[in-house]
Amino acid sequence: MTGPAAWLRRHRAVLAVGAGVLAILVVLTAVAARSAGRTADLDPGNAEPNGARAVARVLADRGVAVSVVRRAAAWERATVDRGTTVLVTSPENLGRSTAGRVAARAAGAGALVLAAPGRTLVRALDLPVEADTVPAGDRAEAGCDDPLLAGLSLDVGPSSGYRGTGAPGRGVTGCFPGPGDRPAALVVRVDRAVLTYAVGGVDLLTNDRVDRGDNAAAALRLLGQRDRLVWYVPDPRDVPAGDAGSPADQLPGGLLPALWLVAAAVLATMLWRGRRLGALVTEPLPVVVKAIESTRGRGRLYRRVRDRSHAAAILRAAAARRIGSHLRLPAGTDLDGLTRAVATATGRDPADVLDVLARRPVGDDAALTRLAGDLAALEREVHSP
Repeated sequence: MTGPAAWLRRHRAVLAVGAGVLAILVVLTAVAARSAGRTADLDPGNAEPNGARAVARVLADRGVAVSVVRRAAAWERATVDRGTTVLVTSPENLGRSTAGRVAARAAGAGALVLAAPGRTLVRALDLPVEADTVPAGDRAEAGCDDPLLAGLSLDVGPSSGYRGTGAPGRGVTGCFPGPGDRPAALVVRVDRAVLTYAVGGVDLLTNDRVDRGDNAAAALRLLGQRDRLVWYVPDPRDVPAGDAGSPADQLPGGLLPALWLVAAAVLATMLWRGRRLGALVTEPLPVVVKAIESTRGRGRLYRRVRDRSHAAAILRAAAARRIGSHLRLPAGTDLDGLTRAVATATGRDPADVLDVLARRPVGDDAALTRLAGDLAALEREVHSP
C-alpha cells in the first residue's frame, strides 16, 4: 500500500491523539465562550467563592439600581452622573487606553470605588497612592475617621494595601492599616472632585468572606453611597494589541489550561511511542565465524538431509548471478537469454550450457560434485579473455 493511504495507516495513532486534543480544545473554547464574563473575580454574576453575587443582590434588595457593564462599548453608553457610584473590578484587564476611558467617564460620577487598582489605573487617574502588601492577620480595625468606615473591622486574607505618596495632607486617608512603621491600608480614601476609594482588601466583597467580620457592612456602605451603581468588569478583549502591561493579560482565560492539556497530551504521546524504541546498543558478537566455515557448515547440513536438488539449485543460481554480472546482462534476464549470452562468450553449444545451468539431473553426491566442477569451469571460460 502506497500513497496517502499508507501514510495515514502509519500515522493513525498520532492522528487519533491530535484529533482528540483538537476536540477537547473546541469544547473548552465553547465552554469558555458561554461563561465569558461570569467567572471573573468580583463579577456580580459569579456565584463562586471568588465572585460577588451576594453583595450585588443585597444592594439591589436595598433599592440600589445595579447596572453591570462588561465591555468598553457598554461602559461608554452607561449613565454616569453625580447620583452614581462607579465600581471598577478586574483592573488587571485594563490597558493604558481603556484605563484612560475609565478616568474620563468616571470624572462625572458621585463616587468611585476601585478594587485593587494596578499601576496602569493609578497612573490614569493620577492617584497619589502607592501599592504594597498587607499580610493576613487578625481583624483589621478601621483606625480612621471616615464616616463610612469608622468603627468597622475587616476579616480578609493576604491583600494589597495602599499608602499616600508625596507631602502629607494631600487628601489621602488610610483605613484598616496593616502592621509596620509605614503601614499600607486595606482601604484608602482620596478626597478630590470625585470621592475615590482604593480597596486593597477585595476579599470583603467576595461571596466567600462577605459574611465575616464587618465585611458586609463595609461593602454595602462603599457601594451604596448613591442610588445607582455602575459595576464595571473590564474585558481584556477591549485592550488593543500592545496596549496592556503584560502579554498574559491579553490571552483568553481558558488558553493556559488548554496549553497545559496540549503539553500533557504531547508528553503522553512521546512516552507511549518512545517506550517501543530502546536506545541503540552495540553488542559484540560472542564469536567470529569465517565465511568458509559458514559455507562448509551449510554444505554439511545439505548433505545430512540429502537434499541434493536444493544444493544444486543454489550452486546454479549463484553461478548464473556471477556470470550475468560479468557479462553485464540486464537484471531479470531469463534462462534462455543467459544461455545464448554464455554460448556466445565461450563458443560452447547452447544445449551444453543449458544442461549445466539447468537441465542436468543430480542423482547422487558424485553427480553434485561433477556439477559444481562444471559450473566453475563454465565461469572460468566466461571470465577468460
